[in-house]
Amino acid sequence: MSSYLRIRNLFKNFGDFTALKDISLDIEEGEFVCFLGPSGCGKTTLLRAVAGLDLQSYGSVEQAGRDISDLPVTQRDFGIVFQSYALFPNLTIERNIAFGLENLGKPKAEVAARVTELLDLVNLADQRKKYPAQLSGGQQQRIALARAIATSPGLLLLDEPLSALDAKVRVHLRHQIKELQRKLGVTTIMVTHDQEEALAMADRIVVMNHGVIEQVGSPTEIYRAPRSLFVADFIGETNQIHSTVTEPGCLALGRTRLKGQTGELASGQKVVATIRPEDIVPHEPAFREAEDDHSLLEVTVGEMEFLGSFWRSRLTGAALDDEVLYADFSINAVRRLSIGEGKTLTIELPPSRLIAFAAGESAGESHGEHV
Repeated sequence: MSSYLRIRNLFKNFGDFTALKDISLDIEEGEFVCFLGPSGCGKTTLLRAVAGLDLQSYGSVEQAGRDISDLPVTQRDFGIVFQSYALFPNLTIERNIAFGLENLGKPKAEVAARVTELLDLVNLADQRKKYPAQLSGGQQQRIALARAIATSPGLLLLDEPLSALDAKVRVHLRHQIKELQRKLGVTTIMVTHDQEEALAMADRIVVMNHGVIEQVGSPTEIYRAPRSLFVADFIGETNQIHSTVTEPGCLALGRTRLKGQTGELASGQKVVATIRPEDIVPHEPAFREAEDDHSLLEVTVGEMEFLGSFWRSRLTGAALDDEVLYADFSINAVRRLSIGEGKTLTIELPPSRLIAFAAGESAGESHGEHV
């Protein structure tokens, strides 16, 4: 069965600058997909190519089996919501929502019924006679969303729709958007640079960097199994340990031997091993395991920063060979083990969570992936 949206070998050039390099991607019907990456990575350029707002230089885009690569915007089946809302300031809320339907020549009664339905859907029925300037930012964004879905498009495009809102409103609205998307079943692409937003909302995340796709996967896959140092570094917090592969599954950090995921990296190769702060397990100083299938290191606890549900702790010691690790210890663990600044502690680095990448691959370097 063919995917709902098929992007193949897509390039976008601006003069001598290549903004998108050989992008290929399939999106299924009803999926919520986030394009995620730093500023300038090409995510908005890719969204605009799908919308026809900036035609690609090469490559093809198909929607529901129809080649839309060269179609003008007016002949494409999508609704779009911009960061700036782009509401008509001189029209009431109900007229803003009705605008697209009226342009299609729909009967007045049908338009009125659809506007009422959408105002109920976004819980703003009592605001219909107001103008955009009389609404809060969050309310305006909900109206922009209602207007985008008024014509029942097959594809909904969201270009950083929450970035102009304050943190509390953003969290509240992202739940509303996801709930609305599930209810409507509309295929949705959202551009964001906010990793938390992508992890919370997406069925799949497309991580982009320097105009290519670094990785595509579910939020869990992207977070727990990064395929490049860039993804490991960009998504969430991570420690980077400079070490050497001694044999498959084994790393050397000075005189310290570590177990980890080395993949196809060669013995003797310099690598950067990554582990997330929350994956570091604290134990009593004398803790030992009979089996030699994990990494135990004796460390000294440095500064501790209280972050509400956990303590972020700076760890040093001879076993780390001048490297510094940051670990997130739960309040219970800190209380149970009496963890405090200056205390000696044994930590465990689970081999499944210690993932090695070639040392030459910088956190900003891209190899790309076609999915």
